Amino acid sequence: MLKNEEKAFQTCTGRRYEVHYSDLPLSCPPKDVGVWDAHPRVYLPIEETGQVLCPYCSTTYILKDFIEPERPLILNPEIE
Repeated sequence: MLKNEEKAFQTCTGRRYEVHYSDLPLSCPPKDVGVWDAHPRVYLPIEETGQVLCPYCSTTYILKDFIEPERPLILNPEIE
């Protein structure tokens, strides 16, 4: 059986989670993971890019239903 420290380390190290908009705001460790002592809970900005990496444990989060926002078309007035 693993010690609590080993469980915390394994649960929150370099994993990959897929999340949905309904899971936002996104925090690591995730709210549903009972590892309160793995590292400080941080809220991660995933809405703009669709993915984010936790700076503490290198867990990758992917926003599964991500739709990239349309960016305005910028025309160069020097080119005609």
